[in-house]
Amino acid sequence: MKLLFTGASGFVGKNVVPSLKAIYQLSTLGNSQKNDYIFDISKETPVFHETFDLVVHAAGKAHSTPNSEDEKEEFFNVNLQGTKNLCKALEISGIPKSFIFISTVAVYGLESGDNISEDAPLNGNTPYALSKIAAEKFLREWSEENKVKLSILRPSLIAGKDAPGNLGAMVNGLKSERYLSIKDVHARKSVLMVDDISYLVERLTNKSGIYNICDDTHPTFKQLETVIAAQLGKKAPVAVPLLLIKILAKIGDVAGDRFPINSLKLKKMISNLTFSNEKAKKELQWSPTNVLEKYKI
Repeated sequence: MKLLFTGASGFVGKNVVPSLKAIYQLSTLGNSQKNDYIFDISKETPVFHETFDLVVHAAGKAHSTPNSEDEKEEFFNVNLQGTKNLCKALEISGIPKSFIFISTVAVYGLESGDNISEDAPLNGNTPYALSKIAAEKFLREWSEENKVKLSILRPSLIAGKDAPGNLGAMVNGLKSERYLSIKDVHARKSVLMVDDISYLVERLTNKSGIYNICDDTHPTFKQLETVIAAQLGKKAPVAVPLLLIKILAKIGDVAGDRFPINSLKLKKMISNLTFSNEKAKKELQWSPTNVLEKYKI
């Protein structure tokens, strides 16, 4: 089968594309010279010289906080307009049989909760979440109109080599020994091993559905810190009493973005945020990889 993968030079792509190449006749789309099709889909409609059976759309903008209206708009340029430009190109070159969109659990807009399912309302209100919600809506309409089997994957925090975002910050903090743990906090967070996306792509060929994807462990920060520190050959980070962190968070509320923590960030850190993977496990015969056992930084 011919597979087009967008975002091959991103974190997910770097970890997933090598294994998919062994299964599919794979082409990549991106704006770097390493891709088979070199286009910036946020600004232009790509031109394909072949028809694909399956498209995995992983290209997107994430892991940054916008500080201006232009930066907010960039999320929509990449995540929404980029998706529209991709689909326009596919209409010209040939409609694929299946389309897999890598979305995010951020679409729910939740900062706490347990075992959140795919039926939860999409209340995300950040530029990142809103652009992904809009892209999902566009793709549902486009796939129905063009009779394409659409699968939407909503991964949680993703673990893997050179992970960005919060896990990357944790690794860098532990590496530099400037990371502080919070004492007596056992909040659980859903995490996904990036390697599992390869398996899910295989299972989703010629299928449709929306799936939360994460492992069964829902580890605590303390468990992740222990796994990472061991790989770095570092001691466990200093555990700071929660009361002291709350005082620092209050200072951060006044100091603004230049301060590393505030009350909102702290609330997220000490609250459970876990998602249900039961639908994906049942419908796709998937046994998630245990992050605490397999995560290698």
